[in-house]
Amino acid sequence: MWFNEGTFYQIYPLGYCGAEPYNDFGETRHRFGKIEENIEHIRSLGVAAVLFNPLFESVSHGYDTVDFYKVDRRLGTNDEFKELVRKFHAAGIKVVLDGVFNHVGREFPPFVQVRREGENTPYRFWFNVNFGGNNNYNDGFSYENWEGHNELVRLRLENVDLQHYLMDAVRFWMDEFDIDGLRLDVSYLLPPWFFELLRRTAGEKREDFFLMGEVIHIGNFASNLSPARLDSITNYECFKGMVSAFNSDNLFEIEHSLSRLFADTPWALYKGRQLFNFLDNHDVPRVYTALKVKENIFALYTLLFTIPGIPCLYYGAEYAAEGEKGDFDRRLRPCIDALDKDKLPALEAHIGKLCAVRRQSRALACGSYAKVWLQNKSLVFKREAEGEILFPCFNIDGAPATLCAGSGEAEDLLTGERTDLSRVEVPARGSRILRKL
Repeated sequence: MWFNEGTFYQIYPLGYCGAEPYNDFGETRHRFGKIEENIEHIRSLGVAAVLFNPLFESVSHGYDTVDFYKVDRRLGTNDEFKELVRKFHAAGIKVVLDGVFNHVGREFPPFVQVRREGENTPYRFWFNVNFGGNNNYNDGFSYENWEGHNELVRLRLENVDLQHYLMDAVRFWMDEFDIDGLRLDVSYLLPPWFFELLRRTAGEKREDFFLMGEVIHIGNFASNLSPARLDSITNYECFKGMVSAFNSDNLFEIEHSLSRLFADTPWALYKGRQLFNFLDNHDVPRVYTALKVKENIFALYTLLFTIPGIPCLYYGAEYAAEGEKGDFDRRLRPCIDALDKDKLPALEAHIGKLCAVRRQSRALACGSYAKVWLQNKSLVFKREAEGEILFPCFNIDGAPATLCAGSGEAEDLLTGERTDLSRVEVPARGSRILRKL
């Protein structure tokens, strides 16, 4: 499928476009042009798809949805977004949206009706409400929420009327905007039957519709990666392992996760399956900020693009954007105009090369994984598929290293140089992607 072949580029639209932190539900602003003017830049990187975080009408950050059928007025109109998707498609880039189905905002009209009418409205069955309790808003009832946040009202997905409403919304997004897939927010809280309902709904229109779930702890989620459910899930284990391994000069840490998840062993959890890989996103610190030795950023991105799974860049990654958590995560979600685009031009060029290599390699798209060489500061592994054999090589030491990847001759896909696999010279803080000849 198309989503296994290339790289994703994640955009948090409310932040990217510099929208107000809170919706005043007043006049419509017109900010999608800020994304449109960067389509050519995104295309030039060589990405296959953009992933938009929430862009439907909401109270604040997008995950507190008010209207599933209308884009947020802080960004623009439905017609403007439809045109934006058309232009991405014209550039050869797929478009995936963030589907928030676990919870809604308190201004979601059915919940507003519950607040007004209490037990006298059938919408009460769309939520898990206790009319014998109360809450910090003094509604005269309590209700299930997302992880203790009463501003995020949890939906009662078992309700058939609610299911029809949500699936009609998905059909609307597919028909109106011609989207290519969905990221499912907090899918670790969604029941497996809901994935199957989504798959059947999307499958009515497209067999290649991408469904990816946000999962924080991936150890027990393998059964949900199936043709009837999801295509991929977020790989938080390797996200944490990659950054931590580089910061602690201990590549054993990330290699342990890679073998545990993907090696050709009976106990590997996700062998032959595609997880969604990233180094940062809208919820975690920017990787250039988190990385202790900044010179290792090039090798770290090479690792992201060569481990099994689908690589995803968070907007600004190509500019070495920085940001710590804080201020309700707004530091992680800056306006694109606030980024220093000339900070580290070599990184943008490196990422562009990685996108091209990933797009052209079957071994990286669907190949097997095997450890070849491992020391604290150096790592070589093998990816193989359809006759192509690659050896990604890493050296995070401050001095050059000589590594062994086997025997024979290979070409470096990043530089075009040829080398002997039995004696691979890797520069300090460097990486190579070798294809066996």
